Amino acid sequence: MNADALKLLSLLLQYPQPELLSARAELREAAAELPAGRGTKEIRRFFDWYCATPPAELQARYVETFDFTKRSSLHLTYHVLGDRRQRGMALLNLKQRYAAAGMELLDGELPDYLPVMLEFAALAPDAGLAVLARNREALELVRASLHAAESPWAALLDATCAALPGLTSFQRARVQRLAAEGPPYEEVGLEPFAPPEVMPA
Repeated sequence: MNADALKLLSLLLQYPQPELLSARAELREAAAELPAGRGTKEIRRFFDWYCATPPAELQARYVETFDFTKRSSLHLTYHVLGDRRQRGMALLNLKQRYAAAGMELLDGELPDYLPVMLEFAALAPDAGLAVLARNREALELVRASLHAAESPWAALLDATCAALPGLTSFQRARVQRLAAEGPPYEEVGLEPFAPPEVMPA
């Protein structure tokens, strides 16, 4: 998957702000120009719905899908680590990787937000795809949740996963366990759950 496809995925998985919605026609043209490859068909199929849906409906469905449903959260480390202290170290590691590649996070952005990861992959494909591959179990959990809800955004998770190596038997077993049990939980020592340098101001 090339950088243009990864950048499109990053944009399409963000909240549909007015600026983004006003660029839907241009984004669809960019999708039409993508070379054939893994995930391209899914991105183009998503645009059929994305461009035909009224802005207010898009925004409401996005919030319902990603903000009100924990199993579809786009903050990937949550699915595997919950709010344990290990998640804080994972967030710090991601932020350091981005900084090393010259990518700065916006105020309030956490580094495990999938659109941020995809933007990083567009900027530094080898390192970025490696980061996505290390979060493959979380991607599969979100993907399964979106398919179960018959969400149009499931096509974008299909496209993302198509760019990565296939699941190992260990990963499949871990996905099944996490899907059944949910993310781990830690009752002690959660203040704060992440180092101050990766938390929003």
